[in-house]
Amino acid sequence: MTDLVRSWIDSANSPDTDFPLNNLPCGVFSAGETAPRCGTAIGDFILDLHALEESGRLEFGGALKTGRWNAFMSLGAQDWARLRSTLTQFLGEDSDLKAAIVPHLVPMDAAALHMPFDVAEYTDFYSSRHHASNVGTMFRGPENALPPNWLHIPIGYNGRASSVVVSGTPVIRPHGQLKGPNETNPRFGPSQRFDIELEMGAIVGQPSSGPISVTEAFENIFGYVLLNDWSARDIQAWEYQPLGPFQAKATATSVSPWIVTAAALEAFRTPTPQREVELLPYLAEARPMLYDIDLEVGLAPEGRAETVIAHTNYKEMYYSAAQQLAHHTSSGCPMRVGDLIGSGTISGPDKTSRGSLLEISWGGKEPIAIDGGTRSFIEDGDTLTLRGHARGNGYKVGFGECTGQILPAPTT
Repeated sequence: MTDLVRSWIDSANSPDTDFPLNNLPCGVFSAGETAPRCGTAIGDFILDLHALEESGRLEFGGALKTGRWNAFMSLGAQDWARLRSTLTQFLGEDSDLKAAIVPHLVPMDAAALHMPFDVAEYTDFYSSRHHASNVGTMFRGPENALPPNWLHIPIGYNGRASSVVVSGTPVIRPHGQLKGPNETNPRFGPSQRFDIELEMGAIVGQPSSGPISVTEAFENIFGYVLLNDWSARDIQAWEYQPLGPFQAKATATSVSPWIVTAAALEAFRTPTPQREVELLPYLAEARPMLYDIDLEVGLAPEGRAETVIAHTNYKEMYYSAAQQLAHHTSSGCPMRVGDLIGSGTISGPDKTSRGSLLEISWGGKEPIAIDGGTRSFIEDGDTLTLRGHARGNGYKVGFGECTGQILPAPTT
């Protein structure tokens, strides 16, 4: 376990902050009249990297002055490491540049956070064994819970990049075709079984034009975000056969505003689980490529206190993001800078570690207690919040919050 890297910014040395010097996540912010610009979180502040490049303190060909991180990601791993090293020097407790850096610090609570990158494409996977087993048991029984291919292949579907939104963006309850088990014909109306999926998202930082290895895939991932794949379970139940999710997953996908880089998570790597079925060689990991990241979900009805409804960990995944990405390219599928890879719902072995309300309430049959009532699925006015952090010695590397409030479906 690594130790805290101390900064001359006192708030960055607190064991409670998500943003110590060990982290240096990548985000986009605005303050006052400024247009959205690249910055990094450090304690209770955001360091304005746009201004530092404009002043000549940083030199990355203008990539930090674009208001998105795509141009910087395109520069490659050598420049990723150079920025991290330079910022560590600027902000370390022995830095002699404090006077030059202070004017470029913006209080976190005075800034608005924006989408940190342009999403090129979005693919979501189904790679938590506990989640797949729970959902399969509900619909097919325990003896057929996992599809025959599940232990051999990372299963996924192509989602909508256009519906990926940053934390804090309200989510409108979707309409869709619905058909209950006792109904003869479908009807059109608002989803009554709207849900979340607690996930991590991996961001591709380097392009590929054909198949790449798991090791190459790991090296191509720039960083990670919290991801909430909002899901309309009743729309999904009617539409998903034979081609899988479509409108049930197209409403919105929320991501945290801070990209935690792979470099910041290096100290927290952990292996994927032991295999009862050996994977094909192209999916083999040469070294640990998962991360030990604690995760939680909070639910707060409008005007009420939040109840934490789930705790789990990213290390519960059966397939790593690198394996998912390598498989994605195996057919020759090109990947682009800014491609977003969703992990799939992350669930653990216990009821308290399930990453969706579908599982937590067992399809609505076991409502859970929250402040002021119970929930089986999300109701209008509810705010859902995902949080995550990896814990070191006296510090944590966090993502900030990934939140969204559900607004009523529009009248038709």
